[in-house]
Amino acid sequence: MVWSVISADAVFALTFGVPEAKNSASAEESAVIKLYCQMPPIAKLDNSLNTLKNCEQLSLSTNGIDRLIPLSGMKKLRILSLGRNQIKKIEKLDDVSDTLEELWLSYNVIATLDGLSGLTNLTTLYVSNNLIKSWDELDKLASLPKLRDVLFTGNPIYENLSKEDARLNVLKRIPKVAKIDGDMVKQTERDAALGQ
Repeated sequence: MVWSVISADAVFALTFGVPEAKNSASAEESAVIKLYCQMPPIAKLDNSLNTLKNCEQLSLSTNGIDRLIPLSGMKKLRILSLGRNQIKKIEKLDDVSDTLEELWLSYNVIATLDGLSGLTNLTTLYVSNNLIKSWDELDKLASLPKLRDVLFTGNPIYENLSKEDARLNVLKRIPKVAKIDGDMVKQTERDAALGQ
C-alpha cells in the first residue's frame, strides 16, 4: 500500500496531462490526497476524481465546493473531508457506501441529513456548524449500524439548550453513539436517555 500525500500540482498534472515533478507520487497510486485551502479555491468537483482508484483519504476542506459528484472510481475511499465549503446537500455517496468510514462536513450550509442511509460502515460523522434545525434529522442516523462518533455543535438544534440537554437529545435519537461533540458518552447519560 502506498501512503503518500499527493500535491495539487500532481492532481493538476493528472487532470491536464502535464508531466509531474520527479519526487511527486502518481495521483492514481496515492492513498492520501489533500487539496485543502487551494488558491484559488476549488469551486467544482469533476470526474477526474474518479481516476484516484487507490485513494483512501480525500481532503478537500476549505475550498468553495457547493455540491458532491458521484465517486464511482473511488472504491477504496474510507475518509472524506469536505469541511469549510459551501455544500448544501449530502448526496451521491452510493458508490462509496461500502467503504466510507468517516465523513467530515462541518462548516457548510447543510440543513438535512438525507443521503446517509446507505453508508453501512460509517463510524464518524462531523456536521457541526451547519444549518440543522430539526431534531428529526438525527432520527435518520439511527439506522447506521456502526456510527459511534458524531459532532453537531454550532447547529440551530442546539440553540437554547444546555450541553447536557443537547447530548441527551442526541443519545435518545442515536443510542449507539459512543462520542458526542468530542466527549465520550458516560453510562449515566446513556441511562438518562433510556429513562432509567
